[in-house]
Amino acid sequence: MKKTLLYQIPNEIPQDIRHFVSGANIYDTSSSPGAKVYFIDKGNGYYLKCSNRGMLEKEFRMTKYFYSKGLSAEVLSYISNDSDWLLTTAVIGEDCIYEGYLANPERLCDTIAYELRKLHETDYTDCPLMDRTAEYLAVAEKNYRTGNYDKSHFPDCFGYSSAEEAYAVLTAEKDALQSRVLLHGDYCLPNIVLNKWKFSGFIDVGNGGVGDRHIDLFGGAWTLWFNLKTNKYRERFFDAYGRDKVDGEILKIVAAAEVFG
Repeated sequence: MKKTLLYQIPNEIPQDIRHFVSGANIYDTSSSPGAKVYFIDKGNGYYLKCSNRGMLEKEFRMTKYFYSKGLSAEVLSYISNDSDWLLTTAVIGEDCIYEGYLANPERLCDTIAYELRKLHETDYTDCPLMDRTAEYLAVAEKNYRTGNYDKSHFPDCFGYSSAEEAYAVLTAEKDALQSRVLLHGDYCLPNIVLNKWKFSGFIDVGNGGVGDRHIDLFGGAWTLWFNLKTNKYRERFFDAYGRDKVDGEILKIVAAAEVFG
């Protein structure tokens, strides 16, 4: 994770949060245009995320829920005014794009597969978002209608030759996607934190909820391809997760949704 030291406290940080920031070094760790993320180097560390009003409400709820299951950071503050602000403790350890983990890709592949299977076996009866699959499909539908189609970030085995081909598959087969497990929703190496190879917690769980396991399975296979620059670990990942729960035909349906963002 890239950290850029800031030499003054950003003026827009709410007063109610400033006491966490006072006297600490602050780093900009943002990795996407959709949100600003600051690391506050104080105690064991804090993360402060800022986005447009209302954009972090689901992440707030799901982070609290994941924390209640021992799976994520503790939420310390959520403020929604002109912007959304979410303050959490830091999950101890390093995310899975740490060079020490990437240097052992077989172990890394097996580890994230095992942790995903454990997540999917977590009791979800009190989850605040009980039909993540419906939301997921609605986003794909909206993005298709607005022309948001990009298969450039997908390996050939998951790709479609055109938006129309992908949408035809999605329309015909989407009812096969079920809501039966607790999802991370953006299962990728940067969102999995290990501490000396031991699972420490998940971050960025705003797309989580109860949904079809193949959404996360697709993400796990994709992140190994994207971050390791090879697709050789795809089958190993599915084997380590457990082939009894992997359906290749449903993965193709998820792929049809993923090309629409």
